[in-house]
Amino acid sequence: MFPSIDRVKPGLQKLIAALGETYPYASVLAVEDDARSWRVSRAGVNISASGNEGGAGFVVRVFDGTGCAEYSFNEFSEEKIPDICAALARRMGEQNAALEDFAPLPTPIPADEPAVLKKETAWKVHPRELGDEAIVNKITALREKALAVDERVLDATAAVTYRAYRKLFLSPNRDLDQTIMWTNAMVAVMASRGQEIKLSYHPFSLLGGAELLDQMDAGVEETARKALELLDSQPIPPGEYECVCDPETTGMIVHEAFGHGVEMDMFVKDRALARSFIGEYVASPLVTMHDGSAVDESATMFFDDEGTLTGDTVVIDKGILKTGMCDALSAARLGVAPTGNGRRESYERKAYTRMTNTYFQGGASTPEEMIASVKDGFLLETPSSGMEDPKNWGIQCMVTTAREIKDGRLTGKLYSPIVLTGYVPDLLKSVSMMGGTVELSGSGYCGKGYKEWVKVSDGGPYMKARIRLG
Repeated sequence: MFPSIDRVKPGLQKLIAALGETYPYASVLAVEDDARSWRVSRAGVNISASGNEGGAGFVVRVFDGTGCAEYSFNEFSEEKIPDICAALARRMGEQNAALEDFAPLPTPIPADEPAVLKKETAWKVHPRELGDEAIVNKITALREKALAVDERVLDATAAVTYRAYRKLFLSPNRDLDQTIMWTNAMVAVMASRGQEIKLSYHPFSLLGGAELLDQMDAGVEETARKALELLDSQPIPPGEYECVCDPETTGMIVHEAFGHGVEMDMFVKDRALARSFIGEYVASPLVTMHDGSAVDESATMFFDDEGTLTGDTVVIDKGILKTGMCDALSAARLGVAPTGNGRRESYERKAYTRMTNTYFQGGASTPEEMIASVKDGFLLETPSSGMEDPKNWGIQCMVTTAREIKDGRLTGKLYSPIVLTGYVPDLLKSVSMMGGTVELSGSGYCGKGYKEWVKVSDGGPYMKARIRLG
């Protein structure tokens, strides 16, 4: 896919050579993508070709030994090379002039070890080849299946989104090329009883294509029945409880509790408490946390937007905080190796340290064993949102359902909605059991603060911990 990148590659190599006459390091990232979404609800059918990824374009970065500068554009030809070089020179000059009265942060030249890579992910059914009509017919049938479950089902929505993109990264010693396709989907069911309305949501995700549609059938009736169950839910009595978290809730805790807190651009700005805890116990010895492309999900990539090859970063090893995740520029300023987490919302935006596939490693317990060990607590299911304070290590998350457990058995009582709060090390040090099967979900996006959205995946096994609920 995306042959236009092949056509411009020789010119981009000439651009790198031209910039090399002035700067000790230069790189260019070329991006081309294709996104499409299909949605069916009571409001009708919606098909959209817009996405959150910013489209096709280029970003050039140069280092001069003191700082770095970037310039992005969406059209390129060899005739534009002098203009691009001139624009970067102006930008570097403006930046240096603006910082004359400040001590500059150290900005070493990137190491730029030689690397050549060309990879693409696999898919069975390309959504574009399957076509709009077939996809709309499929998700329409899924919606009708949900509506047929019970007369109290007020509405149902089914949606599918896919993105395929190609990224080419060139520097004096690197030639990296990747093509990635992921597909996400969801079913949401709204049930009503009188004036009361409840919503149940089921996400689906896959590093691949429209074959994901085959996985949606099994989740439709379950989603509708959960919405109906929620009509009988009650507010939860606030307190600290023994909790068993389903893999999605574990994933939210991974992402919010230790994800943002170990993004190392926050270390540079002294905005993360984790910087003071490297090498110390911050969690139970049962907790090992990973980030990277050791697993396949929607956020998988072979190199990041700064040309750093990705791998498996072990953030917490048996309870000990080993390292954070890092983009190349922050790594240079901290004197550590980049971890392949430099990601841009689009070619027009800055690279920040961002999570990819983030998850807790599995253990040896079963969900049944965890439930049987709980005297008075809850099974937490279906997270909806969360936030973290990296400076103070506080966490606040929303979970849709808490199923009551008494004396090792589910009682059938449901509580909803649930607010999960606490001090991150206290929560993670209380982990007493980890399930054996790790599950990841990649249907969501993550913002840096309130903006800079990128695709992420998170998950883990079933997990038992003491958690403050309200």
